[in-house]
Amino acid sequence: MIRVIVGMLLLLTGLLSGCGSTPGRVAVYQNEGFEANETFSRLFDASAEATCEAARRTLLSQGYLPTTVKPDFISASKHFQPESEVHVQIAFNVVCAPEGRLGKLSTVYVNAIQDRYVLKKNPNSATVGVSAIGSVSIPLTPSEDSLVKVASETIPAGPFYDRFFALMQRTLAHHEDEQ
Repeated sequence: MIRVIVGMLLLLTGLLSGCGSTPGRVAVYQNEGFEANETFSRLFDASAEATCEAARRTLLSQGYLPTTVKPDFISASKHFQPESEVHVQIAFNVVCAPEGRLGKLSTVYVNAIQDRYVLKKNPNSATVGVSAIGSVSIPLTPSEDSLVKVASETIPAGPFYDRFFALMQRTLAHHEDEQ
């Protein structure tokens, strides 16, 4: 009798857990590896303020428009139009954190978010009621266009950030040579 009850409870638990998830789909967080070789950060041999200034100059040199600039944080964005009805925006966030007691080292944490928009045409019309016929829809203008966000994702760690950090290192070295 106890075996039957335990078996029924296990079956019920299995059925209930299956109801809460979609078959074949893995939750996004399941792909988060937290691998040491996939980082969004680099250690620099300079103060946090100097590394953030180098990051600001690096982003400016590549056409990014700063939206927030603080001594230890920078946010900037850049817009692209890869196709006639597609718009892409990359928003870059940089945090500079001092390391050690002397403040001569810093870690720079970076992430970039890519948002993708498409052009959606919305017809603009008015409906007029005519008693003998019913209602008639009359177009007022051909259409009203609007951008609709269709995707948003963090750009994965890898070559994109490696290029940013390499240019940032050159910018930092060049700026230190001038001083």
